Amino acid sequence: MGSPSYPLTLDLAGRRVVVVGGGPVAARKAAALVEAGALVDVIAPFVCEELAALVSADRLGWQERDYVAGDLLEPTAAWLVHTATGEAQVDAQVAREAEAARIWCVRADDATASTAWTPAVARGSVGTASEGLTVAVSAGADPRRATAVRDAVLAALDSGTLPVRRVRRPEAAGAQDAPVSVGRVALVGGGPGAEDLITVRGRALLAAADVVVTDRLGPRGLLRTLSSEVEVVDVGKTPGNHPVSQERINELLVHHARLGKRVVRLKGGDPFVLGRGGEEALHCLAHGVPVEVVPGVTSAVSVPAAAGIPLTHRGVAASFVVASAHEGADHVLAAAADAAPDATLVLLMGITRLAETAAALIAAGRPSDTPVALVERGWTPEQRTTTTTLAAAAADAVAAGVRAPAVVVVGQVVALREHLGDLSGSNVTA
Repeated sequence: MGSPSYPLTLDLAGRRVVVVGGGPVAARKAAALVEAGALVDVIAPFVCEELAALVSADRLGWQERDYVAGDLLEPTAAWLVHTATGEAQVDAQVAREAEAARIWCVRADDATASTAWTPAVARGSVGTASEGLTVAVSAGADPRRATAVRDAVLAALDSGTLPVRRVRRPEAAGAQDAPVSVGRVALVGGGPGAEDLITVRGRALLAAADVVVTDRLGPRGLLRTLSSEVEVVDVGKTPGNHPVSQERINELLVHHARLGKRVVRLKGGDPFVLGRGGEEALHCLAHGVPVEVVPGVTSAVSVPAAAGIPLTHRGVAASFVVASAHEGADHVLAAAADAAPDATLVLLMGITRLAETAAALIAAGRPSDTPVALVERGWTPEQRTTTTTLAAAAADAVAAGVRAPAVVVVGQVVALREHLGDLSGSNVTA
């Protein structure tokens, strides 16, 4: 026997398949055959727990004895036989009789002596690029190699690095006037900007999307990997310029989902950390659109880390507060009101009103010499960190030309940057 040269997928539903053997290997084969709808007939003097459970559930038949000549033909001829007794002599006898009866035989003990081989099989996950796909890899007499390749291919599909979208939707096969099922919306946190900091789940959903509604921040470079058939809707906002309102964004998500499309709302950071993801989720659910959220690596934590600033550090700070400084100092003071005196304060959208915020914090009791870091464009090649103090922060920001997007860190942990330096891996000099 040689290696397989003609791959084939079999329809075994309602057809008799014989499994000779009652151990764990036979159990794995039998379970897969049952799932395929085959009429499975196990022949073995004993069976393991997995097989016994299938027998008890009446999902397969069991002849409680050793294999005897003619078992492949009675009571009806088998279409396929798997032999896994662990006894070479018995397996060889089954293979010879299968050959004589022109029945394909898979031998677990000796793949080189088989006339058929079962590939390593995996099925795509629901909601990912691999949904609806069956990955089958055959390496002939080297099943471990087949398994390794199968797992690598499936992982690449589910991670989105091999983006295989569904081209023909299920309803396309039916009548043109068939009702279109509602699609779904995924609120995906893209992380702080680096393409490889999006989660595996987020990357997979992006690869499977029909429509992507994207922000200005986040891993926009990934959009170049999408198929030309994917509709990309840019709703990015810049300071003082909101060309697409939040209400309109909500409407876009529902509109595309009601057309039966898979919609990804690609956001920077985390959808539920100052990202208005909660508003979008509520709007979708209120209009009958299924929605899921995929957490992202929030810039509030990751950008300071990239600059070598841990938000907590033993003996320095045991807690931190994240606040939006976009609407003024009152919101910042309210967020920090109940925090510990040594708590690190992380301000998002804080550059425009930095002077006002710094003055308010000093007036509220923060020492004017409290270290401050202004981290621009974290996790990108243009990452830059300006260190200063609370009293000098506004003037130093102007002198250095600090611009959004930037994260402001206020607290003694900023001093640790002197020892740690940049930790983003981009080797940017501050």
